[in-house]
Amino acid sequence: MGLIQVDRHAGHYDALIVGSGPGGALAAEGLVRAGARVLMLERGDWVTRGPENHDPASVAMLSPHYSTATPSHVDTDAGRGPAGAFHCVGGQSVFYAAVAFRYREADFRAEPDASGAQWPIGYAEMEPFYSSAERVLGVSGDAGADPSEPWRAAGHHFASPPLSPGGEWLHQAARRLGMRPFRPPLAIMREDGPRPACVSCGACNGHACAVGAKGDAAAVIGALLGPSLELRTRAAALRVLSEGTRVTGVEYRDLRSGRTRRAFADVVIMAAGALATPHLLLASGLQHRNPGGRVVGRYLTRHCNGVVCGLFPLAPATGPMSYKEFAVHDFYHGHPAYPALGGLGSIQQEALPAAMVERELPAALRPLGRLVLPHLKALIVMTEDEAVASNGVVVDRRHVNALGLPRLHIRHRYTARDQARRRVLIAEAGRILRAAGAVTTFWRAIDTFSHALGTVRMGVDRATSALDVGGRFRGFANLSVAAGSALPTSAAVNPSLTIAANALRIAESLARPDRGRERDVRSERHEAEHAIA
Repeated sequence: MGLIQVDRHAGHYDALIVGSGPGGALAAEGLVRAGARVLMLERGDWVTRGPENHDPASVAMLSPHYSTATPSHVDTDAGRGPAGAFHCVGGQSVFYAAVAFRYREADFRAEPDASGAQWPIGYAEMEPFYSSAERVLGVSGDAGADPSEPWRAAGHHFASPPLSPGGEWLHQAARRLGMRPFRPPLAIMREDGPRPACVSCGACNGHACAVGAKGDAAAVIGALLGPSLELRTRAAALRVLSEGTRVTGVEYRDLRSGRTRRAFADVVIMAAGALATPHLLLASGLQHRNPGGRVVGRYLTRHCNGVVCGLFPLAPATGPMSYKEFAVHDFYHGHPAYPALGGLGSIQQEALPAAMVERELPAALRPLGRLVLPHLKALIVMTEDEAVASNGVVVDRRHVNALGLPRLHIRHRYTARDQARRRVLIAEAGRILRAAGAVTTFWRAIDTFSHALGTVRMGVDRATSALDVGGRFRGFANLSVAAGSALPTSAAVNPSLTIAANALRIAESLARPDRGRERDVRSERHEAEHAIA
């Protein structure tokens, strides 16, 4: 392990945040704006921005920021094997498509589902934090265009740009089928301001933004760096330190020097994502002090997604589609032909990065793939997967990784209902593509954890949730979780904006104890009523 060095020279920190994705970045935003002094630990380093971001070798999991140095063991419907993770400032958000949906009002379930998942807050309480997160990330959109959109206290801060020829082509096809397509809200700057404006380079989904127009977590952190926020990169967290009912700091490995160090703060916020956050909590043994500790690592959700491709032999001259311009939510709350399935989810335009497509093909077929790819147009279908106790992560203390952490095992299986919902949306996506001129369609399941949620969820019932209404880890007064792991359900939209808004809410409860106490009283009353019922 090496000599442990205590960072006394760094002075006092009000908060220590582990992880720099949307949860960590927006928690830092809220705390720094409130005057707190914050230390952030990030295992990876900065992603450089420039022409190199357009290189096929820089796409998502092909980039050097996707690491397999300490692989997890994954067991899913698609099979078993090792898997890596993104390690960089901003986390996976650096490579996301910047889609910034709010959860629908009905997604904040007031009653527990079969797994006990229950939101301790409603949409009305989240709405102002959604608005603040949209401002910080620079979200553009068309209020009222989405038929399932929840109410808003104000419109979007930025308007969507005109549709490209390719976007209009898809919109017309969906309208011919009686659907109500719209442009999804995007965290992409449309005009010069806090960040440079988008130049429509065509390398958005799966790429780091070469000009910095995308509202990823790295952009938020870069704007905050200074006396109030210190970021330590190449710092891999090893365990959360605790004394009694309080945590005191984090032990981490300085990957540059190889030394093990400790940093201390009044509050620790875990924001390392839905896989790494429970990994560290379980490795630290903190679940044993939590009355809901048995759920730590369980109830992993990740959406039941698929990509539906249409073949267009004549390749209509639609022009480049640089970012997502098309979505359909007509079936978000259900389909008239399948009422028993309930809400289905979202259909969105999807980019097909050539390098990722080639990676999936046998070497002998790659030349053919390069010829066919320009003639393919794709839509992604996204359905909410049910929270299931057997889906989640566990640590194997018999084996350790290169950092000395117990090996992480990830297991996930979709339920029959998840797959039935996906099949209906696949059929509807195929109808859209054929209406647009596709001669045939085919689909492929998505087997990534890009939308991983749950595993350390908030809730009302202490026995079925690890976090209280303020995002505090039960059993410890000063440990909070602000990652996607805190969300009790996945809904059926991209989760990054909800992670960001919830992190701002958690930061406010820490920076404004008066408001936090008000929420605690409401939460305790709700919990007492639930226990009596």
